[in-house]
Order: sequence, then structure tokens, then C-alpha cells
Amino acid sequence: QVQLVQSGGGLVQAGGSLRLSCATSGRTFSSHTMAWFRQAPGKQRELVAAITSGGSTFYVDSAKGRFTISRDNAKNTVYLQMNSLKPEDTAVYSCAADSRLGTYDYWGQGTQVTVSA
Repeated sequence: QVQLVQSGGGLVQAGGSLRLSCATSGRTFSSHTMAWFRQAPGKQRELVAAITSGGSTFYVDSAKGRFTISRDNAKNTVYLQMNSLKPEDTAVYSCAADSRLGTYDYWGQGTQVTVSA
């Protein structure tokens, strides 16, 4: 079982930055693909960024050049650095870890990110 605990988030003005952290339990962190999802009111949840166990990364087009996902295997933690934030980035952000089935079966508690114009 993998448990994920998020920190970070909050309210920021457009153009500002925030960093989200997601600390995981267990000894298998380094083997998991980790991801950040977000869900805005009235919209479907979308994958924002992901990082594999080997360090390969993926970003949704709207996040490219502004967001950076990284991981520290020694600390069992994944980060999402968000720069040049826009009001449309406002959402609840959740971290997730994949399982042996290749699906994201483990989730953090979610954290609100609000970007004011």
C-alpha cells in the first residue's frame, strides 16, 4: 500500500509561482510513475505532468514551459513547480502513483490552487 500526502498550494496572483509536494510512504517509491492531475470546477480531471521511474517526463500542452515535475527518490517525494501561473490553472491538484497494473491507483488528498487575475 502506498500513501501520498500533499503539501503546498494556495492563492497566488497571475504570473506568480507555487510548488506542490507529494510525500509517499513505503519502500517502492522509486519504482512508481508519479503524476500530478488537476480538476477545475465543472471540468474533467486532467493529467498535468508525469515522471517515470527513469526520469522521463510528460506535460500537458498548457503546462509546457511553465511547470516542472521532479522527484527525489531519497526523500520519496515528487514535486510540481508551477511558474507563470494563469487564472485558468485554478483547480484542485492531486498527486498520484501508478500500480503494477499501470493505472493510477494511489492518490493524495488534493490541494487547492487558486490564481487570481
